[in-house]
Formats: sequence, structure tokens, C-alpha cells
Amino acid sequence: MRSLNLCALFLLLGMNCLNAQITVVRDSKPVSRILVEKGEAVDNQAALLLQDFVKRISGASLPVVNDKSPRKGDIVIGGNDVSGLTEDGFRLKTDNGIVFISSGGDKGNIYGVVTLLEDYLGVAYYGANAYTLTERSTVVIPELDRAENPAFRYRQSQCYALREDPVYKLWFRFEEPSEVFAGGMWVHTFDRIMPSDIYGKSHPEYYSFINGERRPGKASQWCLTNPEVFELASQKIDSIFKANPGKNMISVSQNDGNFTNCSCPDCKALDEQEGGPSGSLIHFLNKLAARFPDKEFSTLAYLYTMHPPKHVKPLPNVNIMLCDIDCDREVPLTDNASGQDFMKAMKGWAAISNNIFVWDYGINFDNFVSPFPNFPILQKNIQLFKEHHATMHFSQIGGSKGGDFPEMRAYMVSKLMWNPYQNADSLMRAFMDGYYGAASPYIYQYEKLLEGGLLASKQRLWIYDSPVTHKDGMLNANCRKRYNELFDQAEQAVAGDPILLKRVQLSRLPLQYAGLEIARAEGNHDLEEVKANLALFEERTREFNIPTLNERNNPPAEYCKLYTERYLPGKAKNLAKGAKVIWLQEPSGKYKTLGETALTDELFGGTTFVESWIGWEGIDGSFVLDLGKETPVSSIESDFLHQLGAWILLPKKVTYSTSSDNKTYQPFGEKSLAEDRSVQVKFVGVKCEAPSPVTTRYIKVEIEGIKTCPSWHYGVGYPAWFFLDEVTVQ
Repeated sequence: MRSLNLCALFLLLGMNCLNAQITVVRDSKPVSRILVEKGEAVDNQAALLLQDFVKRISGASLPVVNDKSPRKGDIVIGGNDVSGLTEDGFRLKTDNGIVFISSGGDKGNIYGVVTLLEDYLGVAYYGANAYTLTERSTVVIPELDRAENPAFRYRQSQCYALREDPVYKLWFRFEEPSEVFAGGMWVHTFDRIMPSDIYGKSHPEYYSFINGERRPGKASQWCLTNPEVFELASQKIDSIFKANPGKNMISVSQNDGNFTNCSCPDCKALDEQEGGPSGSLIHFLNKLAARFPDKEFSTLAYLYTMHPPKHVKPLPNVNIMLCDIDCDREVPLTDNASGQDFMKAMKGWAAISNNIFVWDYGINFDNFVSPFPNFPILQKNIQLFKEHHATMHFSQIGGSKGGDFPEMRAYMVSKLMWNPYQNADSLMRAFMDGYYGAASPYIYQYEKLLEGGLLASKQRLWIYDSPVTHKDGMLNANCRKRYNELFDQAEQAVAGDPILLKRVQLSRLPLQYAGLEIARAEGNHDLEEVKANLALFEERTREFNIPTLNERNNPPAEYCKLYTERYLPGKAKNLAKGAKVIWLQEPSGKYKTLGETALTDELFGGTTFVESWIGWEGIDGSFVLDLGKETPVSSIESDFLHQLGAWILLPKKVTYSTSSDNKTYQPFGEKSLAEDRSVQVKFVGVKCEAPSPVTTRYIKVEIEGIKTCPSWHYGVGYPAWFFLDEVTVQ
């Protein structure tokens, strides 16, 4: 009898469990309805997303209805149980045969639908139109009682997939500035709010006092203690809010550039009182926040304003966008000097504000398509942000197509920004298994070997890195050989699946690029092998439509063309190869010693100035090349770098002269260079030719720099660099 009672009990429990399940599709026919209770746009979007994927799974289209009373089997978008939910939070709950999806506000119902599809109906999303699901004729939703709130109220990242697939942003729970910030005013907005083109000439006093004078311009900051600036900015901001009803947040923040803040007596006194330039900034923002108490003002704590003021505290409606742009990326922020300085700033801001927006950088701006193994630090850093009062987070960790695993980066940070306490390695494995299929184990090995190689090398990883920097570390010849073997195995594992094979080949581009860059810098590689690798890289970047190799929008086709012209042998012999360099006006800092060989080694520098290039800061430059003996010379050419983001501008003029005794010099030629404001990285050769060969032993090169960054440049008022690499004599 006791056995029979137990059997009856288990049977009853099983029946109750079955009764708790809700069948929404049976035999590819709809059973349930999707009921949108409030009819709001976001709820309709959630309903259509659910309808779409249920149809992809089963072939059945669930009807979407409004103004109906719920009945058993319905899925209700917009349930009333919102207790404990915050913005974007949701609750999934089954009750009396009905599925309720409730929202804490904004996109909560959409994210509830995404969780329902992902965790209970077996849909997994990886990239633009890249997802997996199991097709079946019957779809059942189990008993549910689950509520979630995001760790951050605003979550932003970058991935090219955002532009290619409208579902992607919803699925990954990303938001974009245009959804939140009035008038698209999001970071570096001073010149957009009060354009220097309009006010600079008539009111130079509105702009920064730098090195002894007012310097209005697009990169100049505001004079934050000038009452007229405050009133004019307030008027402009008020008009922006009125033109954008429903938007209650705006960024009022410094223009891009470092140390360009105003140092007039009033600003300087206030900043000295507060211990740094963030003092005058927060005083100004607090005045705005007090004038518009129903609005929220975001401002940058960036470069010269990273550290908080000593005394003034931001008002609650002042949002501090704290940026870790100067930090190295090989270890978490707590574990190296640059990160520890940032942590000091973060702790300082956390002590005076609960409204912090962290902008975290994990991208190689100079070389998007290059290995950048910072995955082990992503979770630890996001946890740090959460634990220090960050409520908004932009994870700029690499979104360019063809870059270092941009799809996986976006996948992982989307999960971690929602819940930083998941297992990051499990997230990586889940992504690789779903996105690469049978190739996953090999790519996982590659990434882990790369991470270990970086740590073992004790080399920094930073956001203006070059593969050449790591040629003796994580990218040494033995390591690259092993990495390529793993990618060969990965390609073989999915050779029969064109989609997976293309994903593996796309993810291999950074390794191929690194090999080309190192071959360029070393100059002793097998020429035919280099040509073959270059041809393959050009073919693949064209096939995958890779738009750019860096933030300056230099396309791969341009790189491949320049590589052939600039780095591959074929030019006439350089008569200055190995020539002795005699400095007249030495390069700045470390570049003197490097320049003694780099200027005449026949190895041309790349787009990243950290290797091969020789720089002068804020001064002219001049030197003499000793060819060792008298030699007929027909042409002299110097190679210059144009890279505005690093304050590297072209010089004004280059002059060449020749001598047989290093005492008396005869003019050979000179050229002036036009100002170039384009953002692309460029190599500019300055060449002079003689009508007939000139016999000489000594060649003097004199370079007139612009010395000070102009008003339109990020470094307005500060010393400008020019960088020179090879001097070619023929």
C-alpha cells in the first residue's frame, strides 16, 4: 500500500509539472497568442521579436493581439508584477497557464523575450545574422519564476554587427548614445555646443588661455570661470533639450586632447584650490545641474581631468564619465602602475559620486587587425567598475570587422555588463563552440597560448600598440609558427562547412597582419614567402570587405599597395645605407640613439610610430649624413609620418645641402609642405633631384617643424612632433 501511495504521489507531481508547462506551438500550428497589454512601441517590438523566432523554430506564427483579456496559453507582454525591477530589468513568470513578461522600464520586456528565447527555447546568437536554434514542430515553455536586473543601467559596446543586423543590438542588450543623449551630444561636446568657428574671433576670452595667450579653436576648451560662457552655454543647452523632447541627458564635456584646459588666473586659482583641472569643470557642471535640476549632465573625467577634485562634489544629476585611456591592458587595472593610477581616480570619484559612467578601452587604435589578447582582464575590470559605483558602461573593446575576435568580444562583454559574476572562460568556450563549431578547440588553444605568451614576455599591451613591439615576445617566430599550425588545423576541421570556414579565415587576419608587419620591420624574411602572404592578406581583406586597419580609416588595399612599394626590395640601392649620422639638432628623448641606425637601415617605418621612426618635439631638426667617401648623388629623399592623433604633423620645410669637407655646404634643394588636416595616417616623401649628379661625401638635412599644434588640432598650444624615418640617397 505504501508503494502504491508513493507511485501515486510521483504521478501527481509529474502531472502537476506537465500542467505547469505551456505549449505554445503543437504540430507546427499556433496554440498560444502573444498579448500586448499596453500597446507601447517597445512592447510591440518585444512581441514581434518573439513571434519571429518562434516561427523560425517551428514554422508557426503566433498571433499578436491587443485589447484582449488573457486566457490560458497566452504569453502576455507587459505583466504587472514589477516589484524589485529596475530600468531594463524583467520578470518571467507562469501563472495559471499564462506566461507573463514584466518590465522594470525601457527595454525590459525585450530583454525578457531574449532570455526566454535564449535560455528556454534554445536560441543562441553570436554575430550579425549568426545564430543557432533547433527546429521542432512543438514548442513548450516550462514553469517560470525568474527576475533579473542589469548590473549597469546603460551598456554600450562596439561591433560591426550593430550596423548589419537589427536584431543583434536587442539580443546583446546594447544601447547607443543617440537613444539617451539629447541632440546626439555625447562626449567632446564643448565645440559643438559653442562652436569656435562662430565665437572664436569675436570672443577669444571664451576659450583656453594656454602658454601665455587665448587660443580659440575646435580643440580648445572653455574658460570655465567666465560667467558669459556659462550663460551662453546654458542657453544653447536649453534649446537642445527643447528640440529633443523626451531626452533628459546631455554630455557637456571637454574637447578631445590633453592639457588644453584654460589656465587663466581665475581658472588656475580654482584648479589649484581643488588639486587639479577637474575642479573648475565640476564647479561649472554643478551650476548647470542646479539650473536644470530635472536634467542629467554627463561630463568627461578624461586625461587631464581623470582625478577628482579635492573639495567640490558632483551634484546627483552630474554624471562622471571616467575614462581609462592611458592604462595598459596586459593585466587588470589593479596590477600595473597605469591601472593603479586609474584605480586611485576611480576610488576618489566613487567616494563623492554614485553616478559614474566608465569608458573602458580595450582596442588597438593604430592596428585594429592585430592580436590583442586582453580577454583575461575583461571580467575583473567590469567587476571593479560595478563595485565602484559605475551605473553606466561603455566597453570599447574592438568592433572593426577583421579585428581581433570582435564578435567574441561583444558577446562576452554583453554578458558581463549584464552580470559581471558569470564565468568568463565558460562564456568564451560557449561562444567558440557555437560560432566556430569543430574549429573551436584549435582557436581556443591559440587564444590561450597568445595570452600566456603576452604574460611571459612581461611586455605591456596598450591601445596604440604594434605587432612589431611583440616580435620577441608573444609574436616571436616559434610562437607564430605554432599559432599558424593551430589555424591550419581549425580550417581543416571545418573545411566542409563554407560558413564556419569563412569565420575561421576572418579570425585569422590579425595573425596574418602581424606576420607581415614583423617581416617588414625585420627585413630578413624569405621574399617569396612575404609576397605570397601579402597576396593572401589582400585577397582575404577584399573578400571579407574589411573597411579599415586603424581608427584613421586607412583601408587594407592602401596598406597592401604601400607594402609593395615601400617595404619590398626592388628600389635602387640607397647610397646612404649605414651612413654615419652626425646630429646638429638632436631628436627628442630616446630617439637620438635609435636614429643613429634607423635613418639609414633601409627599413621603412609603419603606421605606428613606436618603431623605426625618429621624432623631434616642438623644435626644428638637423643632421649630417657621412657617406664615408665622395659619391655622385642625383636625389635625396626623406620619409615623414603624418599621424594627427599622436600630435605628429608634417614639417613646414625640408632643406638639403652637400659638402665634401663638412665645412662648406652647397644648396641641393628644398621643399615646403602644405598643412594637412586629414585624419588618415600617411607617409610623405620629400624628394629633391639634381639636374646632374653632384659628387659629395656629406649631406645636411635641415627640417623646419611647425613647433606648436595649431588651433584646429587636439594639442592646440602645445609642442607638435614631426617624425622622420629613412633618408634615401641615389
